[in-house]
Amino acid sequence: MINRLTGALDFQTEALVLRSERQRLIASNIANADTPGYVARDFNFSQALREATSAGNSGTLGSPVTADLFADGGDTMRISPSVRYATPSQTNLDRNTVDMDRERAAFADNALKYESTLRFINGSVRTLQDAMKSPNQG
Repeated sequence: MINRLTGALDFQTEALVLRSERQRLIASNIANADTPGYVARDFNFSQALREATSAGNSGTLGSPVTADLFADGGDTMRISPSVRYATPSQTNLDRNTVDMDRERAAFADNALKYESTLRFINGSVRTLQDAMKSPNQG
């Protein structure tokens, strides 16, 4: 029974985790904009979300997102999507591939989508709470 209630949230939960991971990568790219030899990194969000939610996997160990697991600082393990290196938009003498215009736009776009995912989750939780209330509760 509880699986039916939480099933609606699984997709949005995976999207939120992946948005958070993408925001971390973009922030790392921006922080290393002046580091010689740094290669910008990113991942295909839609492909990672498709892989994370395929066959009922919801970010558990053994999920096909990637084999790259890393500790979350505690006892939990997170699954990281397949990270790819960005191709440089123009050559640079220090071999740094961070394009600040592209990174700023990606950061703002991802932040907006992260916020909307949070709103979807909040709406789903409110709907579930309203559905569980008895008719006598206002």
